[in-house]
Amino acid sequence: MTTTTPRLTGEYAIDPAHTRLGFVARHAMVTKVRGSFHEFEGTAHLDSEDPGNSRARVTIKAGSIDTGNQQRDQHLRTNDFLDVPNHPEITFESTRVRQVGTNEYHVTGDLTIKSTTRPVTIDFEYTGSAVDPYGNLRVGLEGSVAISRKDFGVNWNAALEGGGVLVSDRILLEFDISAIKQK
Repeated sequence: MTTTTPRLTGEYAIDPAHTRLGFVARHAMVTKVRGSFHEFEGTAHLDSEDPGNSRARVTIKAGSIDTGNQQRDQHLRTNDFLDVPNHPEITFESTRVRQVGTNEYHVTGDLTIKSTTRPVTIDFEYTGSAVDPYGNLRVGLEGSVAISRKDFGVNWNAALEGGGVLVSDRILLEFDISAIKQK
């Protein structure tokens, strides 16, 4: 965050009321289904002078998945997909932050889904900072990364009559984050 002021350095907590943690998957090879998680928490240490000293941790309640279709959401909570009774949380913990542009960062870390942990690198853009009407310093970050759900043991699928499968292996994870500096 070298394009910002040192006042941004510090400890932050994700504001769940102003943050979206979502995903996009192909359905029947012809359209996209979008969803999000409504229960999560996250913290970060941001170092505006040396971004490499920054770090983050996010915990998502897997059962809070919402695609706007109750039947589909119930299926996503089963062992076919997230197996929420046995794996109630999805976690991400950063291992490296690297500035790659004026406001662009690669955040590498360990993503755990269904007790399978794999390294991923999320491309983030710092979208700005502001003091809200309550005196809180907020920072905004937007990011995304494509993963293979099979890499995390999420293998269920159904073959389509004309070829292809019902659910894509490639899942795009999306992060629209508002974080509040802790006092």
